[in-house]
Amino acid sequence: MYRKGAYVVDVREDKIAQVIGGTGGRVQLQSPDGSLQWEVPFAALRLATSAEREAAGLRPYLGTCPDCVELAARRRTAPPELRGRATADAHLHWIKAHSTPEPAPEANR
Repeated sequence: MYRKGAYVVDVREDKIAQVIGGTGGRVQLQSPDGSLQWEVPFAALRLATSAEREAAGLRPYLGTCPDCVELAARRRTAPPELRGRATADAHLHWIKAHSTPEPAPEANR
């Protein structure tokens, strides 16, 4: 199963999407802009490559997120022994700041 927030490709249509949930062998997806949602079998997915994510405009440090810019620079300039930690910090920020948030539970009536 892919984690929530991961970007994957629905290989049936060669379409990039973000994982928003899943149960059993099925995964719920949404388009990167959030306008469409659909469900697919797990076997119809693969992780999106960096090039695919970039082509879809999914790299905010190329845009306006100052934390992403700083973390990307830190990752590029880190000495080899610290590069793993710098990469993990950048990915953790990406997940926390730019992944789909959990939906709020509906209020009981």
